[in-house]
Amino acid sequence: MQAENAFSCGVVIVAAGRGERAGSHAEGPKQYRRIGGRPVISHTLDLFVNWPHARRIVVVIHPDDEALFETARAAALPAGDRLTVVHGGPTRQQSVLAGLDVLAADAVSHVLIQDAVRPFVEPAILERTLTAFQHGARAVLPAIAVADTLKRADANGNVAETVSRSGLFAAQTPQSFHFPTILEAHRRAAASGRTDFTDDASIAEWAGVRVHLVEGGAGNVKLTLQKDIAMADQRLSHGLPDVRTGNGYDVHQLVEGDGVTLCGLFIPHDQKLSGHSDADVALHALTDALLATCGAGDIGDHFPPSDPQWKGAASRIFLEHAAGIVRARGGTIMNADVSLIAEAPKVGPHRDAMRQNLADFLGISIDRCSVKATTNEKIGFIGRREGIAAIATATVVYRGTDA
Repeated sequence: MQAENAFSCGVVIVAAGRGERAGSHAEGPKQYRRIGGRPVISHTLDLFVNWPHARRIVVVIHPDDEALFETARAAALPAGDRLTVVHGGPTRQQSVLAGLDVLAADAVSHVLIQDAVRPFVEPAILERTLTAFQHGARAVLPAIAVADTLKRADANGNVAETVSRSGLFAAQTPQSFHFPTILEAHRRAAASGRTDFTDDASIAEWAGVRVHLVEGGAGNVKLTLQKDIAMADQRLSHGLPDVRTGNGYDVHQLVEGDGVTLCGLFIPHDQKLSGHSDADVALHALTDALLATCGAGDIGDHFPPSDPQWKGAASRIFLEHAAGIVRARGGTIMNADVSLIAEAPKVGPHRDAMRQNLADFLGISIDRCSVKATTNEKIGFIGRREGIAAIATATVVYRGTDA
């Protein structure tokens, strides 16, 4: 296992159930029913693929559902080699343990265990979970205080008593844990013959682990019945998508030197760009464009040039930081476009390498990255080869929240 202070996070998505209460359907179990035109589990996958702290994602499926899952996987954001699929057992408890056993080889320090049929987890819940871990929690449960009056019924269907709702909470997922702690608790429960636990927090409680509550989300609903799936489909199908576009502009002076760095690529040249960092105008402009989509200020707010730690720094640090902010706020980066304005050096021979750099830095496919270049027709400071400018545009789709 990693050192206690080394944070790395795995995710187990539980998707092996049959979902009998939702009724039979041609599309298969409820995690594969379509909402907003895509399987439920595709929406759940998107959240964690897009979460920058997810080092490994294990999806636990039923052996009969391999074809259904591959279809759903194709409809979700690409996860690359971070995604592993394993078969589950006859109970949820056994399925979770199968997922945890796979993660054990990855030496993660923490794990989030998520129901596949909760596709509306607000990013703020994940941030509250991380904060709880940072303050020493070993088990974290998102929950909502019970608002309705509770009644206990007798065997004849009559009210036997009114139950006080004081201190009562409805549990949600992801339920999150220090990984060695929950793995040991699950293995102990299995060895003892207990298979009746309904969630992972109850296993932690049984093992004597204190479970810390964080605020859940009103929209973080579990799709259990057919009407829940219909309401989720309506929620996704009739709301306007939250698509935002941000723009960024940057310029740096050219001085005597041996080359310039553009889009993270060093190009030999008889001049260099002057700046506190590596003066990559392209990445600086794109950083501002991403920050603009969620009102997060500009590059100078996050990396002030007066701070000596950024002297000579690679600008990919700035861009990846901005992308992390976007994702933490529920954004999915859809497109990045950079236009370079310079008399020299020639950008054309390097365009594909630049696009690949953008794809790698942002965690998106290269077909979503564009790099263009033009001269200034020898007019102005650019035309006199005194500087290089960049204009960038970023398109981001944000998930709505009901919290």
